[in-house]
Amino acid sequence: MSALVEFSMFPTEATQSKSAFVARVLDIVDKSGLAYQLTPMGTIIEGETVAEVLAIIDEAYLELQKDCGRIYSSIKIDYRDGPIGRLGKKVNSVEEKLGRSLNS
Repeated sequence: MSALVEFSMFPTEATQSKSAFVARVLDIVDKSGLAYQLTPMGTIIEGETVAEVLAIIDEAYLELQKDCGRIYSSIKIDYRDGPIGRLGKKVNSVEEKLGRSLNS
């Protein structure tokens, strides 16, 4: 089983820059041991189950709730019965079809 979960999370109040809050969330993601990819608009985490990945997102909520009164998040889930390791394979598959590397 494989779950790819793309999410973004940040407080709606405070400063215009959200990078300090994103860094706190990414610290949790990084320490989870799961494969992930940071993008300019969010983070993609790969786990064996949806519940495994959502537990990390829940931990991130608990971290930001310490000093944030309102938190915005967006979550997309792609669950597939099959082996883990799709994080890079999806991009590689498109690049193979094009016959060239893409800017990623």
